[in-house]
Amino acid sequence: MPSRPNILLILTDQQRRDSLAAYGNPWIETPNLNALAERSFVFDNAYVTQPVCTPSRASILTGLYPQTTGLTRNGIHIRGETKTIAEMVSDDYLCAYYGKWHLGSDVVPQHGFEGWRSIEDWGVGPGMAGRKERRSEEPDYHVWLRSNGIDPPRGRSYESWIASANLPEELTQAGYLGQEASRFIRERRGSPRGERPFLLVTSFFEPHPPYTGPLDGLYDPASLPVGPAFLRRPVTGSLVNRLRADYYLAGGLNPLAVEGGDIHDTTTEAGWRRLRAQYFANVTLVDRNVGKILRALEESGLADNTVVIFTSEHGEMAGDHGMLEKRAMYEEATRVPLLVHVPWLRSEGRRVEGSVSLVDLTPTMLDLAGDSIPGHVEGRSVLPVLTGEKGLDDNDVFLQWNGYDDRNLGSPAINRMAAAPWRSVVTADRWKLNLSAADRSELYDLNSDPHEMRNLFDEPAQRDRVRDVAARVGLWMRELGDGTPLPSV
Repeated sequence: MPSRPNILLILTDQQRRDSLAAYGNPWIETPNLNALAERSFVFDNAYVTQPVCTPSRASILTGLYPQTTGLTRNGIHIRGETKTIAEMVSDDYLCAYYGKWHLGSDVVPQHGFEGWRSIEDWGVGPGMAGRKERRSEEPDYHVWLRSNGIDPPRGRSYESWIASANLPEELTQAGYLGQEASRFIRERRGSPRGERPFLLVTSFFEPHPPYTGPLDGLYDPASLPVGPAFLRRPVTGSLVNRLRADYYLAGGLNPLAVEGGDIHDTTTEAGWRRLRAQYFANVTLVDRNVGKILRALEESGLADNTVVIFTSEHGEMAGDHGMLEKRAMYEEATRVPLLVHVPWLRSEGRRVEGSVSLVDLTPTMLDLAGDSIPGHVEGRSVLPVLTGEKGLDDNDVFLQWNGYDDRNLGSPAINRMAAAPWRSVVTADRWKLNLSAADRSELYDLNSDPHEMRNLFDEPAQRDRVRDVAARVGLWMRELGDGTPLPSV
């Protein structure tokens, strides 16, 4: 093991676990991620801490749960005293952050990252707690678009603009990050600065909606494989999920998407299939740009000394259970790909069974860098799992939902129920318990019911199991100092 390896963390936004061949998808075109998976540890069951952007990415970068960071929903800025991986790793490292930040002002380098490429102006304008003297600045991506003859979406998010922009592949945010991250890596070769090991986070926006892009038409909607939960209303599930399914199945869409022209017919199966096909096409768009970055590593002679981690901050429902987006405890929204390539560890064909949380990534990166893990970090390093010293056989994984307050989700009824907090666990023996004091709780046997079609919470035969698993949630919450009310079981 090198004393100071490079670390490349590639993070996508809203990418489902089943979007890669390594997770059973035989038809999607992701040759670069497939090749990475073949030489990586492939984690079977990797879960986010909360299925929405800001809370989840904060956990990935800090090793803390949302309740601890205070980033319990979108629209909150990370506190100055909350340390990221870049502030915990050795000063030997050149730390760079390229892409979606979403934890404060996206334009301003912060929290230990020296290199910075911004792609949004989120958190800068009036009403977003941006500093006045920074409001005239614009993201690097906007400057780059202008240099390519494109008028950037000043004052609008990429999400609300890209659907009608008709950008070619190379001018998307994914294209920009593929180019810039590759340049960063190539500049390390033969450069005096290249003597420093680097920690590079490349954070793609795609395949986050809009459900459209330059590769529309790549996949045939009519022949697209779907599972048993596709367009199936969750009749035994929570009220919030039934309300959301009713909204989407009746033609509802994300109001922000509608504003940006991302319109789909969700009253017909054909419309859902088209949306789903275009979502997966954006996964392929990311793959092509991941390929550029990985080729830069190889061609720069840095691959043998660089750890590569690939994951996503949450998944996407894409029509399963009749829903879109995330903000649900279903597997499609909470379980994501996780590939870890460590050049000096034999990993070819290594599947890591059991469950792991993305809160464990920061301590794992610190361990790989040879640095101590601060006592305040709540995640645990999985390096011993990679070296074969231990497994995940007894590892329970915990999740949170901390309520709605970032945008309208479609109706007052949905907004009311989405404000209810949840605490969840996936046990080592693959049972999932979702607890809410304000809604119908859920229990799923992921062994016999992997698509979560039958809620067993109210089954008399499961009462002792519910009590036992709920006790695990309670102990975890006590460790965190989390006083969120739970239902009596």
